[in-house]
Amino acid sequence: MASSLKRILLGKPLASADEQHQRLSKKVALPVFSSDAISSTAYATEEILRVFLVSSAGAAAGVAAYTKLVPISLMVVFLLAVVVISYRQTIFAYPSGGGSYVVSRENLGEVPSLVAGSSLLTDYILTVAVSVAGGVAAIISAFPSLEKYRVLLCVGFILLMTIANLRGLKESGAVFAPPTYIYILSLLTLILVGLYRVFVQHVGPIQHTGEAAKLLDNSEPIMLFIFLKAFASGAVALSGVEAVSNGVPAFKKPESKNASTTLIWMGLILGSTFFGLSVIAQHFQPVPDQPQTVLAQLAEHIYGGRNIFYFVTQFATFAILILAANTAYADYPRLSSIIAKDGFLPRQFGNRGSRLVFSNGIIFLAVMAIALVVAFGGKIGALIPLYAVGVFTGFTLSQIGMCVHHTKIKEPRWKLNFVINAIGALTTGLVAAIVVTTKFLSGAYISVIVIVLLTVAFKAISRHYKRVKLAVTVEPGFKTYRHQHLVVVLVGSVNKGVLLAVQYARSLAPDRLIAVSVVSDPEEEHHLREQWDAFSLPVELHTISSPYRDLTGPVLAYLDELDQQDADEMITVVIPEFVTNISSQWLHNQSALSLKAKLLYRPNTVVTSVPVIVK
Repeated sequence: MASSLKRILLGKPLASADEQHQRLSKKVALPVFSSDAISSTAYATEEILRVFLVSSAGAAAGVAAYTKLVPISLMVVFLLAVVVISYRQTIFAYPSGGGSYVVSRENLGEVPSLVAGSSLLTDYILTVAVSVAGGVAAIISAFPSLEKYRVLLCVGFILLMTIANLRGLKESGAVFAPPTYIYILSLLTLILVGLYRVFVQHVGPIQHTGEAAKLLDNSEPIMLFIFLKAFASGAVALSGVEAVSNGVPAFKKPESKNASTTLIWMGLILGSTFFGLSVIAQHFQPVPDQPQTVLAQLAEHIYGGRNIFYFVTQFATFAILILAANTAYADYPRLSSIIAKDGFLPRQFGNRGSRLVFSNGIIFLAVMAIALVVAFGGKIGALIPLYAVGVFTGFTLSQIGMCVHHTKIKEPRWKLNFVINAIGALTTGLVAAIVVTTKFLSGAYISVIVIVLLTVAFKAISRHYKRVKLAVTVEPGFKTYRHQHLVVVLVGSVNKGVLLAVQYARSLAPDRLIAVSVVSDPEEEHHLREQWDAFSLPVELHTISSPYRDLTGPVLAYLDELDQQDADEMITVVIPEFVTNISSQWLHNQSALSLKAKLLYRPNTVVTSVPVIVK
């Protein structure tokens, strides 16, 4: 039944030879790898205004806040151009994928690469949580009665995205491509109609009432710290830009060329729409943290009410924000598999599932994103402060790594490329410092702590794998020698399982064979010996008294005594074990399972189960 359910949800398994057919064209890759970056237009402008108007430190900005929107958006667009040009070089220099992690590993060393990997993995988890929370917020803006189901809706959409991605990257991309293109079209339409309404029809700002009107009445000057904090909030528009460079192997051939083209298109779409929204928001003056999102307020005002165009915009926004998580689902498993291959994550992250995707990475990503959504109540405003730290840390390390790469390789025009990456490193490093400084107490400290802990965990995992490798490495001239072989059959009572276990043990032709039973009182011991003699079993029977009815402890103590008699002996413990179907297995005690778990860590000990299957 489990196999049938898996087949229904995920589809039939794919052979390894089908991997080439699962690669993405540019049309499908754009929504898969760019939905995160493009979707940030739905909340980046709102985050800028939130700092100016809603936060306690910036509540006095008032109408003056809107005069800063276009300057901040121009700064963000410039930063976007630098990052896109820089990552285009990364795509051609490192076509195997991995982005910031691989660039840092090859040029900066182990620790910087682990910091970059930690930053990216943290960012991808936040991408899922923030994107889904933003999508649900768009729906609640249109249907306020759904507010009480916010967290449940977030969890439900994360599970839906997880199942879709477990089916395969190409299949999920084909499903998610249309909503992404619909959002781009609806957003461009909103911007063009909005510009027409501003510069041709001269429509005035949104008329606010209540608390929103009070916020706009203030007119105190904006301090530099608040301006920088607002810029740091708007810089979340760059989240996901590195996704294309991380997933180059997922593109059809020629991989680097197709990935580069996709990255440029993503940059053009993101830059133009973000700047366009800032221009119309500056004029129409929407206020964040209202029942409707800033984008919803703009759509209602520009289209003249909640008509069909308004609802198309809202549903398109909801779809792109939910599907923006697909960028993380595409890149997190791939990056975690690269890090696992290097020995810094559990090797299970490098295993491909039945649909040729890194299933363990997908499932882990979903679990962590659900935990975040539940912990922060599905509120995008609470999650955003955690967001940009990992993004710009990865950007900065990648740019520094590319500077080192150019000085080592000295490819044609390397000096120009060096200057471009140096500018990128300087600007993204500055933004990273601004984000940490201005948002530290708002939640950025959590991301900093997580990145540090992940880096430490990576090192610990690596040390473990190195110890294991050292323990199993065979030196030249190494030879094994024969141990004395002692087989111990564990006996509860004389039954079919015990008889089969004794027969199996004898077939091993050990140097010594004994049977051992743990009894709680003399009467039990007497009854067992009567059964043993009745079946004329040609094996020496030893009984161990356990008045406290413990099984594992006495068995381990007895094996220790045997070791003292002959430390060079290899002991095989044979355990008769009854196996029933899954619905009734719980009716039997799990003493054999508990004992096997303890024996697994005992040196010079082999554990063998002789199953007796009961249908």
